[in-house]
Amino acid sequence: MAEREVRVAHTEALFRDVNERIAESAGRFNADDAEFVCECADPECAERVPATLDQYEDVRSDGTHFLLTPGHELPELERVVKRHQRRSVVVEKFNSIVARTVRRLDPRADVA
Repeated sequence: MAEREVRVAHTEALFRDVNERIAESAGRFNADDAEFVCECADPECAERVPATLDQYEDVRSDGTHFLLTPGHELPELERVVKRHQRRSVVVEKFNSIVARTVRRLDPRADVA
């Protein structure tokens, strides 16, 4: 089971890294919003998630939070903590292996 959980965490962290670049690019153009990629565990997912840059920054304020298309959650590993109309959900990783792995892979994490 731990192998699956680590794989899920790595997939979601990869999508989060892509969204970091999208947010940086949108910020350089003074955009208020952007089309982010769904940060779910499906490596084949190509869904786009519309969000304001403020909403995205709110998600990124916690290394265990991810931006997903509604219905892409894995209830055995994460819980919905916020909904943005019917366009997106924010999930929090509660599984200890997944949470620890995504925190370690967080590009915004403080490095000691």
